[in-house]
Amino acid sequence: MFPSWRCTRTGAAQTVNGAGSHIADPLDSMFPSWRCTRTGAAQTVNGAGSHIADPLDSMFPSWRCTRTGAAQTVNGAGSHIAVRCPKLDMPINGGHKCSDGSYFNSRCEFFCAPGFTLKGQKTATCQYNKMWSSAIPTCTDVDPPKIKCPDLKDKWAEPGKLTARVTWDTPEGVDTADGILTDVILKGKPPKSDFPEGLHKMSYSVLDRAGNKGSCRFSLRVRVRRCSPLFPPDNGYMKCDGDGDNYGASCQFTCTGGFELQGSSARVCQYGLTWSGSDTTSMNINVGVRSAAALLDQFYEKRRLLIISAPTASNHNYRFQMTNLQHAQCGLDLRHVTVVELVGIYPSQVGRIRHRLLPPGLALQLRLLLRIPQRSFQMVIVDKQGIDKQRYPFPITAAELFTTIDTFPLRKDEMLVQQEAGQACQS
Repeated sequence: MFPSWRCTRTGAAQTVNGAGSHIADPLDSMFPSWRCTRTGAAQTVNGAGSHIADPLDSMFPSWRCTRTGAAQTVNGAGSHIAVRCPKLDMPINGGHKCSDGSYFNSRCEFFCAPGFTLKGQKTATCQYNKMWSSAIPTCTDVDPPKIKCPDLKDKWAEPGKLTARVTWDTPEGVDTADGILTDVILKGKPPKSDFPEGLHKMSYSVLDRAGNKGSCRFSLRVRVRRCSPLFPPDNGYMKCDGDGDNYGASCQFTCTGGFELQGSSARVCQYGLTWSGSDTTSMNINVGVRSAAALLDQFYEKRRLLIISAPTASNHNYRFQMTNLQHAQCGLDLRHVTVVELVGIYPSQVGRIRHRLLPPGLALQLRLLLRIPQRSFQMVIVDKQGIDKQRYPFPITAAELFTTIDTFPLRKDEMLVQQEAGQACQS
C-alpha cells in the first residue's frame, strides 16, 4: 500500500535500522517496505511535526512514520499517507454528493432526479483498501405519468334531437421523470361526437418510456327535455317525429272520416316542457240532423266553414279550386277551417264534409239558407259566429284565401297565440 515508506522500530536498547533488520509485528505482513519507530514518553519522532497519516493513525496510534526518497525526506510538518479510491461514477438520472471527494473515509450519498427512485445502497465510503464500500445504485422510473381528464357537466339534447354534440380538449400527460410519453389513448367516443341520452363513461391513458401507465376516468350524462306525453284523439291519428315528447318534437293530428279536428292540428314540445297550441279532439259531425241550422250550430265558435258549390263535379272552376286547396290542409287546420262541398243540382246533388256525406235534402237546405245558387260556381266563407263573411264567384288561390281569413278580428287573436306557441305550417 505504501511502497516508498521506510519505518524503524525502537526498543529499550536497540535500533532496528541496520543490515538484517526486520519489521516487527503488526507491520511485518501488512507493510513489508516500511521502517517505523515507536515512541515513548521521552523519544523524538524523526523531526519536528512529523505524524502518522491515514490509515495508520487509527490502526496504529503509537507509531510515527516518515517517508524517504532518493533526494528528500518527508519529515516536515503535515506529512501524511494519501489513500484514494477510484473516481465514483454517477448513477444515470441521478448523482452523488461526497464529503471528501475520492479520498479515504469520504462518504458519498447518492440521489436521483425527480420522478426516479433509488435502488441499491444509498451511501458508499472510500475504504483503506482503495475500494468503495458498495456498488453504484441505479435510478429507476417507477412513478406513473399524470393525466387529468376533463370535467364535463350534464349536457342537454339539442332541439328536435335525442343527442347532444359534446366537445372538450384532449388532456396532455405529464411525466415527472424524463418527460417522454406515448400518445394519449381514449377509451370511448372522441370529442365533437353526438352522444345519445344516458350516462357515458370514458377514460384516457398514457405510458412513459419505462412502461408506467397513467390513467384517468370521466363521465358524461346527456339529458333530453321532455313534455308530458300526448295521445291521439278519439277517432283520429297522431304522428310525431323524434321521440314524440322530446323538446322540439312536433306531432300532427288527423281525424277519421266523418269527424272534424277540433283544437290544434299540430303541436310542438317547447323549451319550458309545455306543448304549443291547444288540446286536440276529433269533432263528431252529425249529418243526420233535420235542418241546415242544426248542422251549422255544431261549428258555432269552434270552426270556420268554407262552402264550395258547383253545378257538376266536372265544373272547371270547382276542379281548379279543389286543386288549389289540395296541399293547403295545414293552413286550413291552422285557421280552423272546415271545407263543405255542395255539388250537383237537386235531387241529384251531393253534399260532403271530408268523408262524411250529407243527405240531398240537407244539402239543399244549406244552399237555401245561405242563398247559394245551384247552377253556378260560388264559394262562401262563414265565420265562427255563423256570419257570412266573404263570397267568391270564381276560384282563388290558397294564399288569397288565407290572407282574407287572417283579416278577421278573432283570427288576429288566434295568430298571436299561435305565434307565441311556435305553431306554424312547414313551407
